[in-house]
Amino acid sequence: MRLRRHGGWLTVALVGLPLALVTPHAMADTVDPLERADGLRADIDAILDDPALAGATSGVVVTHADTGEVLYSREADTGLLPASNMKPFTAAAALEVLGPDHTFGTEAVVERRPGRGAVPELYLVGGGDPTLNEEDLDSMAADVAASGVTSVGELYADDTWFDEARLVDDWWPQDEPYAYSAQISALTVAHGDRYDTGVTEVTVTPGDAGEAVNVDPGAAEGYVELDNRAVTGPVGGGNTLTVDRPEGTNTIVVTGTLPIDAGPLVVLRTVDEPAEMAGHLFARALEEHGVEVEGGVARGAVPQEWHRPRVVAEHTSMSLEEVLVPLMKFSNNGHSEMLVKSIGRHTAGEGSWRAGLVGIEEALRRMGVDTSDLVLNDGSGLSRGNLVTANAVVDLLTHAQDAPWYQAWHHSLPVAGDRDPFIGGTLTSRMGGTAAEGVVQAKTGTMTGVSALSGYVQGPDGAELYFSVVNNGHSGGAPTHVQDALVVRLAEYLGHQALVSPRRGAPAVGGELECSWELTC
Repeated sequence: MRLRRHGGWLTVALVGLPLALVTPHAMADTVDPLERADGLRADIDAILDDPALAGATSGVVVTHADTGEVLYSREADTGLLPASNMKPFTAAAALEVLGPDHTFGTEAVVERRPGRGAVPELYLVGGGDPTLNEEDLDSMAADVAASGVTSVGELYADDTWFDEARLVDDWWPQDEPYAYSAQISALTVAHGDRYDTGVTEVTVTPGDAGEAVNVDPGAAEGYVELDNRAVTGPVGGGNTLTVDRPEGTNTIVVTGTLPIDAGPLVVLRTVDEPAEMAGHLFARALEEHGVEVEGGVARGAVPQEWHRPRVVAEHTSMSLEEVLVPLMKFSNNGHSEMLVKSIGRHTAGEGSWRAGLVGIEEALRRMGVDTSDLVLNDGSGLSRGNLVTANAVVDLLTHAQDAPWYQAWHHSLPVAGDRDPFIGGTLTSRMGGTAAEGVVQAKTGTMTGVSALSGYVQGPDGAELYFSVVNNGHSGGAPTHVQDALVVRLAEYLGHQALVSPRRGAPAVGGELECSWELTC
């Protein structure tokens, strides 16, 4: 654990808060411990008395790791929407059930006879790998060619390792075009170094003045339909461009105006039936490696009468421990839901949300977590049917430390103020230059009217606090400045020092979605 110290600290998170909240009395060794605790509680009360939380409900718990003492509690047993604070539960259960070394496999299989030369059918079989990418498919295609297969009659994408449910029942339909609400499949292709699943990168550039813009649908070219209604506007004109995928379609619709002097607009948009897109990309790779695909590409299961199909290519994913880094750092919903179904497949032989959520709850209970106040409707927190309490979150944080996989889980949490996105994640731009920088590891959570931050604060002497802040019912953007101020206060309570620079003006608030979903962190 890196503990950072700088000559001058700037407590940005405390903008607009009274300086009395961070006066040196809180850190003085001469102050009685009871007085220090009372001062902490008073300061947290003052921090939570922020106009941004007017009309909101806030569940807040802070406990001391060594003693178990509850230093602060408010609405601790109130059921609240967790947003992405659901992910730590899912990740912990996945580590408990599958193990940190668990990997996910993808295979290309043909019938044993003929098995080489011209084969009538080839199946690309998904095993729930959240990180399978185009390079992996290209490598598999090369192996197919090396196996002696020269042509394929029909290519099938087999995603039956999971069930056919693609979206959770109460996810908002208007979210479907966006990467954070991609369809869930056992066979899907990940994009970029953050491994966003079920998406394609759409790039829009200006054309000639008054003419249509140029649209490149990325990896999904030839798989999605394209409806380009957007036009190129004059120099200095407004950018009103919209890139959509209407519900129930596999069509990318581009509307609005893009100025002729504008740079490229690059967005991620989801596709319909990710397994079929994986099949199309695999067909393209096979052709590039000299294996002719004579027929079409469709979804289909390996025939049961193929008792021992020949595996002509296979790919093994990175370990679950490694998968958790992009999942937790960037709050990846698709990965979370694939883990839910993988848990269900492992525990009940059924890759479904129903089986997986039961498996998660059972795993948490085995860990010692009190699940009586949990309501689980998905694994990512995108569902508004989930409920947690701040006490339940802290209970998870407490029991996770006793698990053999704790270090892998802890390593996956975002680190406050670290500018490396693969360390700081969704906390990259939060609490930098404060007493919390580098010593707070926590999971964020943000949806409209829902915001949360829960995790650990480490002191310079090894002491540690567990905390959970879950805000529901606020209006406007997420009250991240309130959460940050509270956590900075905890870091100072443990002995990390900061110099306060008074600043004027209203404190900044967060957006209505995780910053990683909006590609702002």
